[in-house]
Amino acid sequence: MVSAIDEKEAKSFKLFYLTWPIFLEIFLFMLMGIADTLMLSAISDNAVSGVGAANQYLHIAILVLEVIGNGASIVVAQYLGSRKMLEAARISALAVTMNLIVGLVISGFFLLFCNQILQGLHLQGEILEHAKSYLSFVGGFIFLQAIINSLAAIIRVHGFTKEAMLVSLGMNVVHIIGNYALIFGNFGFPEMGVHGAAISTVISRGIALIVFFWLLYRIMEIKVQFRYYLSLSKTYVGKILKIGVPSATEQVMYQSCQMVFLYYATFLGNESMAARQYASNISMFIYLMAFAIGIGTSILVGRFVGADRKDDAYSRVWQSVKSASLSTIVMVALVMIFREPLMSIFTDDMSIIEIGAHVLLYSVILETGRTINIILVNSLRASGDARYPLWVGMVTMVGISLPLGYLLVFVMDMGLPGIWLAIAADEWLRAVIMSLRWRSRAWEKHALVKHDRSEPATVAH
Repeated sequence: MVSAIDEKEAKSFKLFYLTWPIFLEIFLFMLMGIADTLMLSAISDNAVSGVGAANQYLHIAILVLEVIGNGASIVVAQYLGSRKMLEAARISALAVTMNLIVGLVISGFFLLFCNQILQGLHLQGEILEHAKSYLSFVGGFIFLQAIINSLAAIIRVHGFTKEAMLVSLGMNVVHIIGNYALIFGNFGFPEMGVHGAAISTVISRGIALIVFFWLLYRIMEIKVQFRYYLSLSKTYVGKILKIGVPSATEQVMYQSCQMVFLYYATFLGNESMAARQYASNISMFIYLMAFAIGIGTSILVGRFVGADRKDDAYSRVWQSVKSASLSTIVMVALVMIFREPLMSIFTDDMSIIEIGAHVLLYSVILETGRTINIILVNSLRASGDARYPLWVGMVTMVGISLPLGYLLVFVMDMGLPGIWLAIAADEWLRAVIMSLRWRSRAWEKHALVKHDRSEPATVAH
């Protein structure tokens, strides 16, 4: 009898079959943010700015939660590559427990300190009130997303990316219907505005969590026993944190820099803040395919490294860089051609449209560098070499992009484009350095699982 894992490997453990569901899943996740933005823009641009500011903190919280989710997924991928299924099941359960604990702590933090952290962003008036309404509720239930992160990552590394995508589809349908009902007061519900969007977000995540748990027990070759959730193995925790802590720290550092750039934007006026939010939403679609390819590649790299097939991992990454770069160039060209119509989807304020359309011209510089980073950084983490991107990021993000952004925005008076160029400088510097790291093959010594040569693993590519 062919096992579920063997069947997956034989039929669909190839980059294309891994990537297209991930692409759709991320696309649907982005639609949640776009749906909020579009519906809230019908209320006011200040509502959009407030929710955008709140989401900066929520993004950082989710990245903190990925300490465990990312770390566990890479460890599980390497154990699956070496065919150690029991260990993979135990690590999966451990990741869920650890993320629940951390998620509850972060939820408590948002409930207690919501007002103080938002005031630290220089927010005022109506924008501040909208941000508080959204952050206090969604942040208070962030522990739901904590568990979802772990479950989704584990399901994906088992090769079931299509199933994870279908759960995201259902979550989006619930979210959009909830938005329509609660923001505008349809279907007999009260008109709740920004708070309605927050409630809709939490309800959709709660339903998705239940479905993800059901799916976990459907796809695993060795089922997770209840006692696994209560067993905190020091060895497994150490391996998860060895990957997760530097990975998440680097991402939190990146988002913290974005928070500083948001702070810069508050001094440019409400129009620039709104334009930044809309342009950022459009930019996400530019690197969407690259992001999906990055995740799919990291799954394969983890499997290859676990199976002691490092040459396959090495060549796979360069192929992915080429594919992702091509998709990004096509998307950049489309966005540059249709930048004004795209901006007008979100607002009819001509000054906001002009600022956003102008800043999108700089995507050709920013997104090409970002794409290379997405592939290489994900691959380095999957190989076990997670600390290197962190050390490099400390220099290029904090030491170079933030001072450069201040210089371009305030000294050279470039406004919002100055922020885009500062971020681009960081992305390209890291892209060059990460390329040299992967080419050096120094990452090969960081494998987390010792390969059992008496039982070779097979991973298609």
